[in-house]
Amino acid sequence: MASLILSTIGSALFGPVGGTAGALAGSAIDQALITSLTPARIQPSRLSTLKVQGGGEGAAIPIVFGRARVTGQIIWAAQFKEQDKKRTIGGKGGQRVVERFYSISFALGLCRGPIHGLGRVWVNGEAFDLSQVTHRLYLGGEDQEPDPLIEAIEGLDFAPAFRGLAYLVFEDLVVTAFNDRIPNISVEILAPTPAEANRPRLQDLARGVCLIPGAGEFAYATTPVQTIWKPGTAQSENLHVQSARADLCVSLDNLARDLPRVDHVSLVVAWFGTDLRAGQCRIEPRVDQRFKPTHPRLWRVAGFSRADANLVSSVDGRPAYGGTPEDASVIEAITELKSRGHQVTLNPFVMMDVPTGNSLPNPQGGVGQPPYPWRGRITCAFGATTVEAQITAFFGTAMAHQFSLHGQEPIYSGPAEWSYRRFILHQAMLAKAAGGVESFLIGSELVGLTHVRSTVGHFPAVAALKSLATQVRLILGPQVKIGYAADWTEYGGYNPPGSQDLCFPLDPLWADPNIDFIGLDWYPPLTDRRAGDPKPDLAALRAGIEGGEGFDFYYASEADRLAHNRAPITDGAYQEPWVWRVKDIRSFWSQTHFERQAGQRLTTPTPWVPQSKPIRLMELGFPAVDKGANRPSVFPDPKSSEAGLPPFSNGTRDDGEQRLALEASLSYWQANSPISTLDGRPMIALEHIFLWTWDARPFPHFPQLQAVWGDGAHAATGHWLAGRAGGLPVRELLTGIGARAGLTNLTTDGVSGYIEGYV
Repeated sequence: MASLILSTIGSALFGPVGGTAGALAGSAIDQALITSLTPARIQPSRLSTLKVQGGGEGAAIPIVFGRARVTGQIIWAAQFKEQDKKRTIGGKGGQRVVERFYSISFALGLCRGPIHGLGRVWVNGEAFDLSQVTHRLYLGGEDQEPDPLIEAIEGLDFAPAFRGLAYLVFEDLVVTAFNDRIPNISVEILAPTPAEANRPRLQDLARGVCLIPGAGEFAYATTPVQTIWKPGTAQSENLHVQSARADLCVSLDNLARDLPRVDHVSLVVAWFGTDLRAGQCRIEPRVDQRFKPTHPRLWRVAGFSRADANLVSSVDGRPAYGGTPEDASVIEAITELKSRGHQVTLNPFVMMDVPTGNSLPNPQGGVGQPPYPWRGRITCAFGATTVEAQITAFFGTAMAHQFSLHGQEPIYSGPAEWSYRRFILHQAMLAKAAGGVESFLIGSELVGLTHVRSTVGHFPAVAALKSLATQVRLILGPQVKIGYAADWTEYGGYNPPGSQDLCFPLDPLWADPNIDFIGLDWYPPLTDRRAGDPKPDLAALRAGIEGGEGFDFYYASEADRLAHNRAPITDGAYQEPWVWRVKDIRSFWSQTHFERQAGQRLTTPTPWVPQSKPIRLMELGFPAVDKGANRPSVFPDPKSSEAGLPPFSNGTRDDGEQRLALEASLSYWQANSPISTLDGRPMIALEHIFLWTWDARPFPHFPQLQAVWGDGAHAATGHWLAGRAGGLPVRELLTGIGARAGLTNLTTDGVSGYIEGYV
């Protein structure tokens, strides 16, 4: 405007020359005015080329066996895109900044297909969460179709499907954070292990798993939960892998990938026992921290808030356990499992929170109970009160009619007791709130109680379990299968110390109409190896299932074990050696049971009807440690008095023996389980063997995040399957390589060893 005015004035006063001079002066004034009224604009430089990750024609395509890391090759890329984002800095009238972002769509070739999926991903050497970007994975099948983005850009007739090649497509990956270049991307490939003729594979056999950790306040929640310590400072409780998906969901994805035939899951939910004396033991929910402001919901169990609950004990300044899973998360876990097609068993589990250095009277005598013991040590303290009184105090008096649901929250209106019955009936209400489960356990491994008798022939804890089963049936109805999971030393014949009696304490429970199956937590030894002995093969491990220690012979003491002094298992009086064979579940299941008093066989059998109910192995597992099959029940947990190594073990990790022992056990019962002549059901069905254990905390974040989870250090030689199920025995690797080379009759008998993967 100033240029127009001054040009007109100049022309009137000085003619054409004045008009030109006026226009120039006015233009300068205009520019000054515009500059003063318009903020400065900062323009970024424009990218002319985009550097890419390596990609070369003729590069070898990797072949992956098991779990292994590979670096991808660029096999297709679109033109990069430029996007400007404008913002103002410095408040009103400040500078206007233009930020320029570049993105690109590309395909990354990985390896020969087909594969199962991907594990971890690294970008420029740093762990990367794929869920944060738009991507598609192609597994490398021979029937895979072209990617729709590639089709849209290249045209329907020109888009390759890359059949037989596993590859990743990234769509509009913003590369600004990577210095405007496609970063170096490497991935962990999870490839199928080659099948061997007539050789069982874990991924083909496994049908059931136990889901732990059992303790963890939000470990089973599918709703993202955060602890908000103060505004702007939050810590995730159950999202440690992907920012938008709960740990449980990621773990179940991994389960479906690594053990694809699993369709039965036993969900372990723990409350805490406080004392090994039955009469003084409370079973109660506990929390791991007194103050924890979680969002969007607070911890709540059995109507109690965090402020109402007791704390778990601590070890070296950290909680000894995670807290009891909050009720809502248990319901969410059951719902999630059922939505994936799993048959769910709810497995209430007692963890003993008896800390180191306690001064509690020991029911076995003396002061001080062993730290963090096994629940099977809960027993009666003789000489205090009657056995019946102590058992009654432990089980309590809670009844089914004292429970109701307010929405999905169980409400209890009975006596103010933290009793075993209240614990179990509360869990039954959670199962009901979740719409039901396939089966429900009324307990497990309470051998220190079920083997206590008040008078000859009467075991009050067994009677209490029968009564409890009746109450659970009232809550869950006839469609839910109810059982009890006995310890492998608990289920059958029992010789009370100091007597010549033979009892079958649990037979009244097994025969009860409210009990649908015999549950066993099955950890007998399969081997008796010493230093220098060769590793067992599949045949040797199978031979130990219905043979060897606990079947053919036993060790009367640990001194006899060290001396290799085996005593044969016999029964001279009545020629029924099976009653003393802890591993002879076939005879136990198929025979009529006659008890003995003072060495004399009774003429009336117990109530057990042979072959009338199936057996479910509610836990079957082996530690991944040298000679783990010598004593499968041991575990590495330094805080617990129960922890240790198998006999003669050197303590080194051995994934191969764990896997082979599982394959031997599963394949043995698949082929050798007898069929009931009463109802046609197998004694042990493969889908009712639950492997111990799969963790809701996804691998590898568990066990790597030991600042989050204190038990991560135990995973290397423990019973965990995640992270190991995708590996392979060396014999399978050789078979696979041979098959690729056309050697289909390669013999690998005698080849041992185990690897995570091979490229």
